[in-house]
Amino acid sequence: MQAISKGLEKVEQELTASENDGHVSENFRKTLKEFLIVAEAEVRALTSLYSNVGRNADALALYFGEDPARCPFEQVISTLHNFVRMFIRAHDDNCKQQEMEKKKAQKEAENEKMKLIAQKKEPELLRSQSRSTRTN
Repeated sequence: MQAISKGLEKVEQELTASENDGHVSENFRKTLKEFLIVAEAEVRALTSLYSNVGRNADALALYFGEDPARCPFEQVISTLHNFVRMFIRAHDDNCKQQEMEKKKAQKEAENEKMKLIAQKKEPELLRSQSRSTRTN
């Protein structure tokens, strides 16, 4: 931000210096004044945004249990990136685990169903076997 502000100051100095050039620099001064009006507004907006980002980074550092005064912006962003990466990995692992548990439950339900079918068929099989032994 300092570099941008200093650059804008240099443009303002250039405008002031061009006022001594007389008629030769009239078009240059007009163009530079128009540029400065827009640039100053943009720099104010950028400064405000930069300040908000700084406050948010400090709040994020506090959220992660860090001292904002000792935790540079880059470290906050790195910590956030690692947190998000690990969160996504944990979410993916949880989804896989849930899918495996669902498949296991379906398999167990299918096995239970097969047992019930086998249990129902067993008495019928015994009856048919006893009938066939009686007829012999």
